[in-house]
Amino acid sequence: MFNVGPMELIVILLVALLVVGPRRLPEVGRTIGKSLRELRRASEEVRYSFEANLDEEPSVEAEEHPAGEDVGSDGSEPSERRPSSSPDD
Repeated sequence: MFNVGPMELIVILLVALLVVGPRRLPEVGRTIGKSLRELRRASEEVRYSFEANLDEEPSVEAEEHPAGEDVGSDGSEPSERRPSSSPDD
């Protein structure tokens, strides 16, 4: 993910030690680890749900109205639609 070498990692840890302090550093590390783990789980769950929805067969509505037919925004057939009255009438 990130291209962090050993020297950069040491610098990050030293800065974290100076900012947080030696007593709270393990606690902060655990909290960050748990947060990253939850974020990873949530992103995997979203990805799996998208993949599952993409793998499903087309919906019944799409089968009833093949491409090219005139279907209204409300899903009604052209014969079912009422003519809209214009404000000038």
